[in-house]
Order: sequence, then structure tokens, then C-alpha cells
Amino acid sequence: MGRREWLALLAVSLAVAAYVGVGGGGGLIDLRVYRLGGETVFLGGLYDVRLHPEGLAFTYPPIAAMLFAPVAALPVSVAAALWSFGTVVALGYAVGLVVRVLSPAAPWWTSPALTAGSLALEPVWSHLSFGQINTLLMALVVHDLLRADRRWSGALVGLAAGLKLTPLVFVVFLLLVGRIRAAALAAGSFVATVVVGFLVTPRDAWAYWTALAGDADRVGGVAYAGNQSALSVLWRLLGHEPSTLVWLVVAGALGVGTLLLGVVAWRRGDAVGSVLGTCLAAAAMLLASPISWNHHWVWAVPFVLVLWHLGAVPARAVALAWVLVTAAAVVRWPPRSGDREVLWTPLEQVAGNAYFLAAIGSVAVSAWWLRAHTTSAGRPDTAVLPAGR
Repeated sequence: MGRREWLALLAVSLAVAAYVGVGGGGGLIDLRVYRLGGETVFLGGLYDVRLHPEGLAFTYPPIAAMLFAPVAALPVSVAAALWSFGTVVALGYAVGLVVRVLSPAAPWWTSPALTAGSLALEPVWSHLSFGQINTLLMALVVHDLLRADRRWSGALVGLAAGLKLTPLVFVVFLLLVGRIRAAALAAGSFVATVVVGFLVTPRDAWAYWTALAGDADRVGGVAYAGNQSALSVLWRLLGHEPSTLVWLVVAGALGVGTLLLGVVAWRRGDAVGSVLGTCLAAAAMLLASPISWNHHWVWAVPFVLVLWHLGAVPARAVALAWVLVTAAAVVRWPPRSGDREVLWTPLEQVAGNAYFLAAIGSVAVSAWWLRAHTTSAGRPDTAVLPAGR
């Protein structure tokens, strides 16, 4: 990103931070939980304390709580403003990198404008309203995958996985695409975060890695409308919790199939393939994870960019569908909470599972496009690449 891009992005980020700061840091419940973790991690009992009065607990690995300690030391309004600023900067950096990879000749204002526009999308503004961490994780992953020339490429993927386990899928992705050194660095970086956790807070680290890491119920109701994973959709469609076997078969097929499609995209060896492969790996992560909250779907932003860039009418139709369902926040339309999701009508199922359905559409159109634009030898069909490639 150039100087003008950065200045414009910082202006957008400062405007958001000022808005949040003037509000005194109200809301941002997840940031309040992060602050609680930062306050508690060096005292012990990290996973025993609860945020009052909501009763929410810290759910990330111990290393994450350590990194949140400086945030906990700040006044609430200052922490909220700085966190919101960082959220938008991270989003803008990821958007800017995707734009520069796909369209190096794009005008300088493209990525700041797209970043500002994406603030109107529900996964992004809900991310901001909760004070979440997902745009930072996305920026770390995108930086490592799309700037493959870096000597330490892979280390940030491991750090992202250390903060929140789901990015571990990108370690597998790096391995499958043949970036062995980056995969090893990612795995080593992740293991280092685990070791640090045991060194600093052994009791809490033991509790997390032996019991809490696999407890999906600890982070909220699986059937709740805000969850847009395969497991949550099955729960709502069936009207009850699916068996473990059913979930593993469905989520496993979707996750593994999507990840392998991402590998196919990456192995094209061009800019489109690298971005599309990265987004498909993210979709695999979100589809297969038991919990994929609406604000986890900030990955829709780079997905929209690459689908639109493909140029084909079906791909652009899915990109437009993503924009419409997220801008209209359709997942919030049906009745929610209190297990009302299991009583949804067919139309409410469509609206309430919209991000999941949009992701499935994205995977399907990606598979179609890759088949149509890859030669029998597995190389990109350069004759039909989008303009500018």
C-alpha cells in the first residue's frame, strides 16, 4: 500500500475510533471479556472468572490473554477507541493487499473506499460493535499467504492460530500447497504460543488444552442464529442437536472439499489463484468449525473482491448476493434466541442461514470457474483470465 492509501485508511480508522470513543466505549462486550482476561491472566484462575453481569468467560488460549493485558490497563473509552482503530486498520490492510495482488494498477483510493464501504456490511459492523479480533487474524493470515516472498512467511499464521485455534486450517493449507517451510514455521510459531502459555500460567494452560479447547458450548449456544457454521445449520434444520456422526460427515465433507478446492486454486500459480485459494481455505475453516459467529464472516469482504474480479456473471452474482445479504443483515431477520431458531419456517431458514448459503454458493461458483479456466495440464487458461491479469 502506498502513502496516500495509508493516509486515507488512517483517516477512515480515526473517524471510527472517534465515534466509538465519544460513545465512551459502550457495548463492545467481547472487548470487555478480553480486558477481563488481560486483568486475570497473571493472577491465576483465567477461566474461572466471569464478566459481570453477563456471566461471559474468557474462551481463548492463555497467550491471547497475555497480549490483551496492555488493553486491560487502559481506560475503557480509550481501549475501545484504540481497538476500533486497529480493527479498521487491519481490515483495510487485508483489503488493500488483496486489491494490489488482484489489480496492481487500481487507483490509490480503491482500497480505502472499499474498506469504508465494507463498514456497512453486517459481519464488519457487528465485529466493531462486539470489539472482536477477527480482522486482525485475517490481516495476519492474508499477509503471510499473499506475501510469500517473506523469509518468515508462515510465522504469523501460527500466531493467529495461537490466539484463536481455527486458523490452524491454514497450517494444513500451506502444507497441501507445497509451502513446506512456511507450514513448518506456522506450526513452530503455534507451538511456541502454547509453550509460553504453560510457562506463564501452567494451571490455566492445562485446563484450557485438556478440557476447555474442545467445549463449543462454552462460547455460546450452537443453534443461535448468529452461528453460521454447518453444525448450527444442521441443528436448526433438524430442530435438535445432530449426532456427532452426522455433524462430522457433513462438516467434514464441506470443510475438506472446500480446502482441497482452495489447494487447486492456489496451484494455478497466479494472483487470482492465490487470493481465491486463501478465501476458500477461510471458508473451509468457517464451515467446519462448530462455532462461526456472524462477525467471523469478515472473510466475506476479500471473498467478494476476488469473486467480482473473476468477471464471470455467476461469480459476480454470488459476490453481489454476499453484499446484499450482509448489507441487509438478513441473518438478523428471523426470530432469534430462546431456541426459537429450531422452529423457523422454510423462509426463515433461508434468511437465518444466509451466510452459510452464500458460502456454499461461493464454493460452488469457484469450482465452476476453476474448471472452466484451468487447462487439462492444471495450468491457468491465460486466454480467458480477467482483464488486467
